[in-house]
Amino acid sequence: MHKTRVSVVIPCYNEELYIGKCLASIFAQDYPLELIDVFVADGRSTDKTREVLGSWNERWSRVRMLDNPDRHTPQALNTGIQASDSDVVIILGAHAEIYPDFVSNCIKVLNEHLEVACTGGILEHVNENRSAEIIAKAMSSPFGVGNVRFRTGGQPGYVDTVAFGAYRREIFDKVGLFDADLVRNQDDEFNYRILAGGDKIWFDPSIRSKYFVRGSYEKLFKQYRQYGYWKVFVNMKHKTVTTVRQLVPAIFVFSMLSLILLGFVFPFFWSVFASALVVWFLVAMGAAMAARTTSALLGGVVLAFFILHVSYGLGYLEGIVRFAILRLKPRSSRLETTR
Repeated sequence: MHKTRVSVVIPCYNEELYIGKCLASIFAQDYPLELIDVFVADGRSTDKTREVLGSWNERWSRVRMLDNPDRHTPQALNTGIQASDSDVVIILGAHAEIYPDFVSNCIKVLNEHLEVACTGGILEHVNENRSAEIIAKAMSSPFGVGNVRFRTGGQPGYVDTVAFGAYRREIFDKVGLFDADLVRNQDDEFNYRILAGGDKIWFDPSIRSKYFVRGSYEKLFKQYRQYGYWKVFVNMKHKTVTTVRQLVPAIFVFSMLSLILLGFVFPFFWSVFASALVVWFLVAMGAAMAARTTSALLGGVVLAFFILHVSYGLGYLEGIVRFAILRLKPRSSRLETTR
């Protein structure tokens, strides 16, 4: 009987601490290993990543390292996809691990839902320190990230995007590869093209993976500012707002800044600003408690909420000015990604 062949594509750069664990989780799959190929597109790492990959290739010849001198994620993904010839392509992060039934559940869902081009599931956060635990709480809350089901969980069903998706091979022939212009949001943009082309994406919580959460507020701020910034670039390319939830942080930041500026002319607006901030704080506290946050972490989770909203909102507003108003290209400083 025909068995579905699977390729796992992993962008990678200086991941010596994580790539071995990621590959070990693939090696531990309950799916037949002879049907799995692994392509790690490495951005010419300067640590011991390439040595780790070499040792894994000796252990499991289906692990192959590809060169990605550009170092950006979409180029890495496209390099791996083009090198593969399997029936299904799974996109994975070097900072991630998958459960033993991840691949088999992906294939099961694709076989059960012939109408979908892609499926994905729950992304569980692994906390490496106290800051990471706080940030993970915020990123698992609808108040923090909106109705992103792969972070917040939920029932199986159609969604607009997934993390670490399993894609049918033919979808790349239909809508193309990942957009090489995008440093961030390349998976969201690709999934938008899938939906725009009339195909569907399915979320199933049986498909589980782990992701090692960044443990720094500073890195979180930079990451989500980039997400907001590049989201506008995507919108301009497609001449539409791809999801409504992306507008909320920008509206929040714009409203707060407007109230502050208006206060210099009409001091009454400073009172409105203070009242709005109090309302936001109370809602944030309620969301943190709903996420079963301990009292020791409560303040940190509220701070993480604030960083998520403000950083994404600022990045989005910056993107509006640069891409929508000034019609400029991305700043060179924004071409560097941060983990």
